[in-house]
Amino acid sequence: MSLTRRTLLAAGGGGLLIAQAQPASAQADSAPSPIAANNALRIAMPAFASDPFFPADGAGDKGIDMELARGIAAELGVEPVFDRSAATFDGMVKQLMSGQADIAIGKLSRTLQRGRSILYSRPYAMLHQGLLANRLNLARITQGKPPEQIIRDFSGDLGVIEGSSFATYAATTFPHAQVRRFAGWNTVVDAIRNGTIDMAYRDDFEIKKLMVDDPSMTVVARSITLTDKVDTIAIGVRPDNPHLAAFVDLYLDLARGQQVLNTDEIIARYRLGSKA
Repeated sequence: MSLTRRTLLAAGGGGLLIAQAQPASAQADSAPSPIAANNALRIAMPAFASDPFFPADGAGDKGIDMELARGIAAELGVEPVFDRSAATFDGMVKQLMSGQADIAIGKLSRTLQRGRSILYSRPYAMLHQGLLANRLNLARITQGKPPEQIIRDFSGDLGVIEGSSFATYAATTFPHAQVRRFAGWNTVVDAIRNGTIDMAYRDDFEIKKLMVDDPSMTVVARSITLTDKVDTIAIGVRPDNPHLAAFVDLYLDLARGQQVLNTDEIIARYRLGSKA
C-alpha cells in the first residue's frame, strides 16, 4: 500500500522534530564547563614567604602574587581560596597535576620539565639567573683569573634549593659541578657564609635582596649575574583547563597592561615595603 502525501508530510515532520531535538540534547551535553567550579578559584601558594611576591602563611594579603591571585579571582567573579600547604615550588606543580589546585602563583619559574605536566601563563616577571660565591673559595678557584672565564667549567660545590627550578637548571648549566641540595634558602646562605659550599645558584633578585637585608654578606660573599641566562616567572594552570590558562593570559594583557617586571623594579618595591 502506498503512503499518502499527508502521511509522508507527517512522518517527515516527526522526523524533523527528532532531528531538531538531537542537536539540542547533544549541545547541552557538550556545553563548556565553567572556568572555575563551585564559585571558587583554588590557588596553590608556598607555605613560606618570598617578599615582595607573597607573605608567610597568615601574614597578610600584600604582595605581587597575592594581588595577581585576587585580581584574577575578582575578574572571574569567584572567591579566591588559598592552599598554602606546598613546602616547595615543585609541590605547587604537583597540586596542579593532581587537580587539587586550579592555578599556582608563587614566584613559579617556567621550566621545560614542568611544562610537560602543566600549563603556563605568559611571564609577568623576568629575572636573570645568578650566583652567590664565597669570596675566599672563589679566589682559590679562579687563581687571579676573572670569574667569568671559569664559571661555565665550574666543578666545585654548588648549592641549590631542593624542589626549585635551579635544582633542575644546575645539571645543564653547570654539568661539572657537585650539586648539593638544601631544604631552604637560609641554609644555602649559611653554607656560603661558612665556606662549606663554593657557590649558590638562584635568581639575581633573591641574591640582591639578600645583600639589601644583610650588607655584611658583601664581606664574605660576592654576587655574579649570568646575563645570558633568564628566569621567567609565570602562573601555573592545571593541565586540563586551557580555558582558564587563556583567561589568565587575557588578564595579564588587559588588566596588567602586558607588564613584565624586572629585577630592579622588584628590588625597588621590596625596599619600599621594608621601610613601611
